[in-house]
Amino acid sequence: MPGRGEDPGAFTALEQALRAFGRSYRGRGQDDAGDVSGATRGRFVTFEGGEGAGKSTQISRLARRLTALGRDALLTREPGGSSGAEIVRHVLLSGAARAFGSDAEAMLFAAARIDHVDRLIRPALEAGRWVLCDRFADSTRVYQGTGGTDPGLIDALERIALEGLKPDLTLIIDLPVEIGLARAAVRRGAAETDRFEADHVEIHERRRQAFLAIAAAEPERCAVIDGTATPDAVEAAVWAAVRGRFPELASALGPPH
Repeated sequence: MPGRGEDPGAFTALEQALRAFGRSYRGRGQDDAGDVSGATRGRFVTFEGGEGAGKSTQISRLARRLTALGRDALLTREPGGSSGAEIVRHVLLSGAARAFGSDAEAMLFAAARIDHVDRLIRPALEAGRWVLCDRFADSTRVYQGTGGTDPGLIDALERIALEGLKPDLTLIIDLPVEIGLARAAVRRGAAETDRFEADHVEIHERRRQAFLAIAAAEPERCAVIDGTATPDAVEAAVWAAVRGRFPELASALGPPH
């Protein structure tokens, strides 16, 4: 039952999302999760950044480059990427979970991530594929972390959801908040803003600085890309970072623009 005046519609949507997660979570750990650290393991690249940074454009361009070199690239996203996680995505982006606070949102993100990792990401890496993901755990650190969720809770949920899995490379596309929001508005057109786009510009700025702080704290994993450049220039910077991180691509030539 909803309490303290919560919206019954939001409660119903939240309950449906949690039930969907519960169905996918049952049996987790009963099968061998698989070792994705061996020589045959695929590569895991995540894209992060604020609204309107151009992540979707660049992840598609990177996939085309890798495919042209004979790599098997899988594109996915968060929240979402698997059947259970897509249900949770709808609840989160619609704002139905907002009434329950940032802690509840963080738990829902973790629930979606468990389903996504178990059903899609880990099996793809075990099969030697390249997994390119539009947002991952860093977005939870940033969005829920700047929203008031205790860092200890975020860390605990991350440990549960990932079970040691980490991206090989995280590309943070950075640009001023005002530019990103303007781009997002053009992309959105007449559609409504989602739960996170609608936040005040000061909140978006805190998120931008949080992404940059992650990059500064983990330079061995993260590369910051200037998102104010043209799409072609951003693509070139992304490709340079990818080739620099993965020795097997060091001598490879990308496809022509």
